[in-house]
Formats: sequence, structure tokens, C-alpha cells
Amino acid sequence: MSSSAPLSCPRCAETFPLTERFCTSCGMPLVYAGTGGEQPITETHERARKVKPQYTRGEPVKVGFARNQAEAEMVQGMLLEEGIPSMLKRTRGFDVPDYMAGGPRDILVPQAGAEAAREVLEGTELESEQQEIAELRGQAGLQADGSVAPGRLAFWVIVAAVGAFALVAVLYQLTN
Repeated sequence: MSSSAPLSCPRCAETFPLTERFCTSCGMPLVYAGTGGEQPITETHERARKVKPQYTRGEPVKVGFARNQAEAEMVQGMLLEEGIPSMLKRTRGFDVPDYMAGGPRDILVPQAGAEAAREVLEGTELESEQQEIAELRGQAGLQADGSVAPGRLAFWVIVAAVGAFALVAVLYQLTN
């Protein structure tokens, strides 16, 4: 690669002098002319090429909710096709390390892309977050504040006590 070759934008194909670093039209990093036909190095590199620079500014803002990792990744793909970068975070109170792909996810985007992301997600049939969280907590036996329902707690305490009593009785029989 010759250092005297002009730089060009891989998206717009405009050429620039060697003193420039970014395309003035779209903001993409410039490359040496003649190297634009190369394949992306990695999948991450290819995904990063789809991101529109105007959507990358600001603090992360929650724009959506998904029931599990697969659904969240599908939504991430939809946003990426529109040039909106996103990240996933486990919904608070649902950290289940045994089932890493299970559990709800919050979908976050930079503040500059929040409105566009909401427009993209507006037509989807994702259930409301509050309804879904209430349903998941009910399945797990949790109340709205995240504490265990008293009836379920009492049941399991009694089961544990009966199990412990049975174990002591068996061990007592074996020692006599």
C-alpha cells in the first residue's frame, strides 16, 4: 500500500487528501484508495460498519424489553439494520447464572438514537414490559417488590423441615 495514494470513503466512495481522517459527508473513517473491496476482518467489524455515526452519541437509554436472549438479539439485529447501535442488559432482579440465555433483557441505545429506535420497535408485537415482568415474577413465586410470596415460603420451609426430620430418623435407625 503506497502512502501517497489518496484516501477514500468506503461508504460514499469520495476521495480525500492524506490530511483528512474522516469522510465529511457520512463520518466514516477513510481508507487508502484501492483497498475498499476487502472483506471485513471479523463479524464484529462488519456489524460496526453498519452503524450510523449520528446515532452513537449520548448515554445509554432503555428503549425496549425482550423476554430472553434470543428475542433480544433479534431486536438488536432489527436496530442494526437501521444503523442504530444497541446493547443488552439483564433486567434488574432476574440474574440467573444457571440459565445464561434465559430471563428478560433491557435493550439500550445511545441517547441520539433513542427516538429512531422507538420508531423501529413501534410496529413490533413485543408485550409490555410491566406485564411481562409481573408474569415472570408470578411464575417464580415473587411478589411485585421482588420478595418471595409468604405462602410459597412457608410451604418450602415445611418441606425442608420434613426432609430434615426424615433424614435424622433414617440416620438414627442406621446407628441402632
